[in-house]
Amino acid sequence: MEPGNVTQISEFLLMGLSEEPELQPVLFGLFLSMYLITVLGNLLIMLAISSDSHLHTPMYFFLSNLSLVDICFTSTTIPKMLVNIQTQSKVITYAVCITQMYFYVHFAVLDDFILTVMAYDRYVAICHPLHYIVIMNSRLCGLLVLGSWIISILHSLLESLMVLQLSFCSHLEIPRFFCELKEVVQLACSDTFPNDIVMYFSAGLLGGGPLAGILYSYSKIVSSICAISSAQGKYKAFSTCASHLSVVSLFYGTSLGVYFGSLGTDYSQSSAVTSVMYTVVTPMLNPFIYSLRNKEIKRALKKLLYVHSLHSP
Repeated sequence: MEPGNVTQISEFLLMGLSEEPELQPVLFGLFLSMYLITVLGNLLIMLAISSDSHLHTPMYFFLSNLSLVDICFTSTTIPKMLVNIQTQSKVITYAVCITQMYFYVHFAVLDDFILTVMAYDRYVAICHPLHYIVIMNSRLCGLLVLGSWIISILHSLLESLMVLQLSFCSHLEIPRFFCELKEVVQLACSDTFPNDIVMYFSAGLLGGGPLAGILYSYSKIVSSICAISSAQGKYKAFSTCASHLSVVSLFYGTSLGVYFGSLGTDYSQSSAVTSVMYTVVTPMLNPFIYSLRNKEIKRALKKLLYVHSLHSP
């Protein structure tokens, strides 16, 4: 059977999390709530950091970038899911699917890079405190973030262009609530070997590389903390990276769990549900993790809300 030309493909079907009609209103309310909490929480973090001059430091500069990426990350998937639930449709056009896949890959990789940059920042702050201001200057911070954006843009562009070369046949059901790269590639009826090579090589390089960097940074951080004589000093040093470590554990724990859980031939519904953890839940929890465990963020948020209440009618 000859594979159909890719230009003949007009739409895919997003199977979502459940096909039960009675669950659709529940899913709509749940995901709308999580999306609004994610956007509001991360916006508050960004506003608090920008409005408080005491937070104009490398650590909070990277945190504000992480919040921006989390907003964009969730905005690539949830709004389309909500529209499909509301209209009782599973359809996503070919162009929208490729666009969604591009931005999903872009912001997922960018999220990974920002977390790695934050780990390096904590490594310098704890292991080289006397040289921290010199090393983590504004120029380096800007270059680290800019480099992360450029690499993630180029990577997602490469992956998307390679998908555009694929031909698709009749089976166009994607067993998720968004167009995920691996699932789209698996639907192709043309040769996907080049796509698989690039996809798994990129996963090892752009996923394993940053993870190795984070683990190395924290191995040095732990060694430095253990060398501190006073218990108070150890607690203070650990508290500066506890929030970041919590976010990293949540991000990698859920994403790796879903990745290894989907290596089988059959993609189960439970894996689709589990993917919600790193696509929706993790970005939603990040602001809470940083605000609840960080006194400076708490103070900035209280100050921001107090000023807003004074100016409100």
